Amino acid sequence: MGRYIIRRLIQAIPVLLGATLLIYAVVFALPGDPVEVLAGDKRMAPHVAAALRERYHLDDPFLVQYWHYLTGLFQGDLGVTVSGGSVSDILAGRFQVTANLAMTALVMEALAGVGLGLYAALRHGRAQDSLVLAATLVLISIPPLVTGFVLQLLLGVRLKQAGLDLFPVAGLAEGWRGYLLPGLVLAGTSIAYLTRLTRTSLVETLRADYIRTATAKGLPRRRVVGRHALRNALIPLITYLGADFGTLMGGAVITETVFNLPGIGQQLFTSVSLREQPVVVGVVTLLVLVYVLANMVVDLLYAVLDPRIRYE
Repeated sequence: MGRYIIRRLIQAIPVLLGATLLIYAVVFALPGDPVEVLAGDKRMAPHVAAALRERYHLDDPFLVQYWHYLTGLFQGDLGVTVSGGSVSDILAGRFQVTANLAMTALVMEALAGVGLGLYAALRHGRAQDSLVLAATLVLISIPPLVTGFVLQLLLGVRLKQAGLDLFPVAGLAEGWRGYLLPGLVLAGTSIAYLTRLTRTSLVETLRADYIRTATAKGLPRRRVVGRHALRNALIPLITYLGADFGTLMGGAVITETVFNLPGIGQQLFTSVSLREQPVVVGVVTLLVLVYVLANMVVDLLYAVLDPRIRYE
């Protein structure tokens, strides 16, 4: 097990380098000058602008700039912005907001997706099964941006007018309740995909020979489904949930903008607009690390769900 974890960590290094190189190249190719953006409407003195470009290596070739970033990254330094702020300090508080939002969405996704998928699989071929499939198709076809504004209106504004102030419309002033509505929006499409995946996996598992044998022995239906069928059907679901956690972290840009949440998604949108290369690459670096660690945890859970899987 120890050798497996070390091997996975070593494999993560080229992934991290490739992701940072790609995003650094994209940000480098963006038009505009971050020094001019920093000055705003006022004209900056030429010697001040030249000093800033020299200090932050903005006049150096692309590979030289990327090398300066990598040397700082391997020392635990995500760099500084043109305005002089530390990228690590900027992302510290915001990362927690995005992580809370992603965890809220993941819990909603797991509960709703597995529950609806189980409900549909146990009623395979009936009207309830078709209704669940149709609902997930509608949910997949609606963009999260539209879903966010609709739920803000229906669950945030209209319910409050009716005397039920359950879902804050924006911000985190209401504490953990501020994550419920954006978490539901962020998890919407994933709930639909997980529902379909759960249904398909469970339907195939229920047709297996060992399930027929367990049923023929007279075991209760609940035990056959819960202990034998669902446990084996969970393996592809765990894989999807682990990979989707990284997707939820990276896909929070629209949700955090709509609900005015101070997370790294909102910061990423602002940094791209201001062409702040260190912040953009720093956000991507954190997301890649989260994605790699989430997949590693998923691989380790395989041995728990299926004793036949062992790591050497």
